[in-house]
Amino acid sequence: ALVTGSEANGGVEKYIAGIAFKASVFQEALRPDRLSTLDEDRFIGLCAFMAPVRRRVGPWLAEAGIAAAREAIGRLLDDAENFDTADARLSRFIASFPSGKSYRWVRDLAAELLHYTYPEQYPLMARWIWDQTANAGVLREIWHAENIDHITIDIADNYATFLMLREELSQFLSSNGIFRDMLFYVDLLTAQIYADYICAQGGSFLRTDFASDHDPMQYTRRMLGLDGIDPDTGRTRVRRADGERYVLQDAGLGG
Repeated sequence: ALVTGSEANGGVEKYIAGIAFKASVFQEALRPDRLSTLDEDRFIGLCAFMAPVRRRVGPWLAEAGIAAAREAIGRLLDDAENFDTADARLSRFIASFPSGKSYRWVRDLAAELLHYTYPEQYPLMARWIWDQTANAGVLREIWHAENIDHITIDIADNYATFLMLREELSQFLSSNGIFRDMLFYVDLLTAQIYADYICAQGGSFLRTDFASDHDPMQYTRRMLGLDGIDPDTGRTRVRRADGERYVLQDAGLGG
């Protein structure tokens, strides 16, 4: 499905290049020596690459301010080489935001910040890949069990689980002839798996984001956030508190 669906847009390698570019943007913006100068424009540029985040972060940012974002991100990425603290840092990041259903996106924000800043060290731990509370995500879609729609998968949505899932999917990809850019191929594969789920559900998940189904890769691109910024105008899919979309002064996000 990936190979066939991506042909109209330059082939699967173009999608891998897009994910690699996303990672380079995160790594450049969140370098330890640059994090203290992270401004609102650049933070919004990062959020534009995160589909579950970009429609909800605007009101919080308007109230909390960019300084609060810098502090929370700094604490999340501090000690990143210590994987034993990954779950604790993620939980601390979530606790620094208001609680409640309207702030579930904070988990996805933390997951993408960790993964795309340190892609080798951290698998993508987003809710759409596995959410134990909701009993939903990519893990469920590929779980081998009878009557999968009627069982609860008792697997924690922690660092160890996501790491094992990435290892399993990497083995699957290598057995099918994929040997380069493995980390980003895993991202693309999981996005395609969840895109298939969205299609099966008739686009009910994030319906406001997924408005049409004429493009077989539309949902896949959206889950990866690759459609978040218009490179010509700088217009993003991130909405301000008043509902208007942010427009970046530096649409390229480089340098």
